[in-house]
Amino acid sequence: MAAVAEAGERLDRMLVAAFPEISRARFQKLIAGGAVTVDGKVADDAGAKLKPGQHVCVAVPPPVAAEPAPEDIGLDVVFEDRHVIVINKPAGLVVHPAPGHDGGTLVNALLAHCGESLSGIGGVRRPGIVHRLDKDTSGLLVVAKNDAAHQALSEQFAAHGRDGRLQREYLAFVWGVPERPAGTIATGIGRSTANRQKQAVSNRADAREAITHYDVVERYGTAASLVRCHLETGRTHQIRVHMAHTGHPLLGDLVYGAGHKSASARLSPDAQLALKTLKGQALHAAVLGFEHPATGKALRFEAPLPDDLSHLQQELRLQSGTRNST
Repeated sequence: MAAVAEAGERLDRMLVAAFPEISRARFQKLIAGGAVTVDGKVADDAGAKLKPGQHVCVAVPPPVAAEPAPEDIGLDVVFEDRHVIVINKPAGLVVHPAPGHDGGTLVNALLAHCGESLSGIGGVRRPGIVHRLDKDTSGLLVVAKNDAAHQALSEQFAAHGRDGRLQREYLAFVWGVPERPAGTIATGIGRSTANRQKQAVSNRADAREAITHYDVVERYGTAASLVRCHLETGRTHQIRVHMAHTGHPLLGDLVYGAGHKSASARLSPDAQLALKTLKGQALHAAVLGFEHPATGKALRFEAPLPDDLSHLQQELRLQSGTRNST
């Protein structure tokens, strides 16, 4: 890869302008590693100012293989091009390998599905995970397929939708009915001091701001309701923690709703059976919108409730005589 410099340009910025498919951070690592030359001499200062007409060459090594192994796991692909892929993730699928989940993850599946179309994130041929869904949460998730897309999507998710580019909407079945039909839950969220595996509402200095907007979509008597949640921030377990904090934890959530196990007695036998078939908490990422990292086009996707949640909804409606309002 080669380019000709213009007056007064920083070396790293000049390279990004000439080759936008590679991130600035990646170029800085290449410069530090001696992979960039200016007029035939190795340049190791990313901030060096270039002179007009200087020839800059970059030796970009081919992406190395990712450590996780590709696995042939069926994926529900909603959208795909050479920049991004949008997946409708089923409940039960872990997004990224971790202790206890070395294989069988979404990353393993993407490595097999995308293959050579992954051009390398940070020099590694791997999918660029910019956001995650809990193992037992179903729904829409976007993944970058190259360095530039990963950087652009990461910036959008870092803004949490406050600049209008990103939209995330979840459907959650919760115990009881919130007092207000719509509202905003704004708290700090941090790791629980009682259980390090959980998150909790907190006002400690290390807690992070968390904002969830909600509106009640359906009421199933007083036993349960369907709530639509819009995220303004993206904290771990945010919706689960916030709804539990209001006294309305998610159905099927054994971590944050353990104290509501007896509430299932308020459901009809058929609704109780539908609840028992859930793989986890009754939470679905139904809507995902973002700006395409290459074209700038606004994209918006919707995913219907998976079969188990759809069946639960049907039984709750039958129990309460609720009509379809979604």
